[in-house]
Amino acid sequence: MADLVPYHDRDGFIWFDGKLVPWREASLHVLSHALHYASAVFEGERAYGGEIFELTQHSQRLYDGAKTLDFTIPYGVAEIDQACRDTVKANKLTDCYVRPIAWRGSEMMGVSA
Repeated sequence: MADLVPYHDRDGFIWFDGKLVPWREASLHVLSHALHYASAVFEGERAYGGEIFELTQHSQRLYDGAKTLDFTIPYGVAEIDQACRDTVKANKLTDCYVRPIAWRGSEMMGVSA
């Protein structure tokens, strides 16, 4: 089996906290609520020829899923759409898979002693 490049150590850009950042700089704190309690939502989207199929429907589902888990995504559906487009373009991709993820952060854990 060929040596695989670790997923955290790749070139490219990720839209993270409202801006495109270098791939290696996009990180999540170990005490994130999402990591401990699975309080995250995601969508799986396909792009063909640089256009993401049914993008707005995916973004709306992401937004609605966060609402169901009782957290708010601090960006509107149109902003999420644009972030997905910008990420595909920044990475010079045409046919690809896009996975927007939203999660509850590390501001609380919900555990008390």
